[in-house]
Amino acid sequence: MRDTVGHHGTDNAERTPTGVTRDAGQGRRRGIGAFLPFAGPAMVVSVAYIDPGNFATNIEGGAHYGYALLWVVLMANVMAMLFQSLSARLGIVTGKNLAELCRAHFPAPLVWVMWVVSELAAMATDLAEFLGCAIGLSLLFHMPLMVGMVLTGVATYALLMLEQRGFRRLEIVIGALVGVVGVCYLLEVFIAPVDWAAAGFGLVTPKLPDGAALTLAMAIIGATVMPHALFLHSGLTARALRAKDDIERRQRVKYSDIEVVIALGVAGLINIAMVLMAAAAFHAGHADVAKIETAYHTLLPLLGGAAATVFLVSLVASGLSSSVVGTLAGQMIMQGFVDFRIPIWVRRLVTMLPAFVVVWMGIDATRALVTSQVVLSMALPFPMLALLWFSTRRALIGPACGKALLAAAILAGIVVLALNVALLLHTAGVPLPGL
Repeated sequence: MRDTVGHHGTDNAERTPTGVTRDAGQGRRRGIGAFLPFAGPAMVVSVAYIDPGNFATNIEGGAHYGYALLWVVLMANVMAMLFQSLSARLGIVTGKNLAELCRAHFPAPLVWVMWVVSELAAMATDLAEFLGCAIGLSLLFHMPLMVGMVLTGVATYALLMLEQRGFRRLEIVIGALVGVVGVCYLLEVFIAPVDWAAAGFGLVTPKLPDGAALTLAMAIIGATVMPHALFLHSGLTARALRAKDDIERRQRVKYSDIEVVIALGVAGLINIAMVLMAAAAFHAGHADVAKIETAYHTLLPLLGGAAATVFLVSLVASGLSSSVVGTLAGQMIMQGFVDFRIPIWVRRLVTMLPAFVVVWMGIDATRALVTSQVVLSMALPFPMLALLWFSTRRALIGPACGKALLAAAILAGIVVLALNVALLLHTAGVPLPGL
């Protein structure tokens, strides 16, 4: 398969006619016509924020604590916007992705460590996404989980084949799948009896009901800033939003920031809708719901077959799109760190194997999905700290990152890393205050 992801030589003509791109990039086009030619990277990355891992965490949060943790979802989404804005700017200004910059500027031993850790994170990410889609298919069509996994593998590979005909086509399909998830949860919040006053209060009132809520809040935030998404966004903008001069760079950064706010804003609304649905449907009498399968079977008698089916359709669309994006990110990570490429079907096969092993060994699929989030927490500091370090190098990135943006991102990084450390310590059984 021809490999285009993360390759700088891909022509912008793949996305849009050259004249339109040049006019928009140099500020001669205004409005939506100037923005659309450069839309796509943030939308693809936003898939990472509505993957099956988010389904599991949001369902548990809504079922156990009702609307009380909505503010955590909102805060996590704002943090994600900050880091994705930095990642996009890095690709636009340097023309390279984060992994390539690490290889160029860091010592070789550190590069190899970062590559291994990032590959493990990519596999853990794909485990959650692959299992989520397979669970959805098995419940939706009443088939064995193993059959659902095979179908998931075939479907994701078919979508990856679209890249041969231009990455823009794949962007459109992924955007459509994100739209399916969004429409499904729009329907869910209208079907479920949401207490909108309580939801509004929970969205703007930071509080944690108990120690277990702190643990869940740490999991929500810790799993939101996904390691592979930080690598992927810089690579997509380096390929699609290359600029010839400072004028074009400023325009591309502007359009990228707009898309980040829109795409991640939509992802944040979907996550909020997940919590709203779980709170409305489960909190009053089914607070013990923690598994995706249990959520589906509980929805059937509570809200009817339509709501349960919509829930599964959204899960399948989420798992399918995020699994494709995770595979692309893994390919970019390998190319960036070690300048080595493998056929995309080989990577798809390798990243599928852990999911099949989990099911073959009889391990609970949802438990494996949650455990994968802990692996992501362990891998997160590497790309996050590298991104912050490069963003402060004015000799490399110039004035693209303002002081206010950097200060906010650094503060968010401290919070995310502190919560991840606390989550890992708690998972290891280390006593923590309040837990």
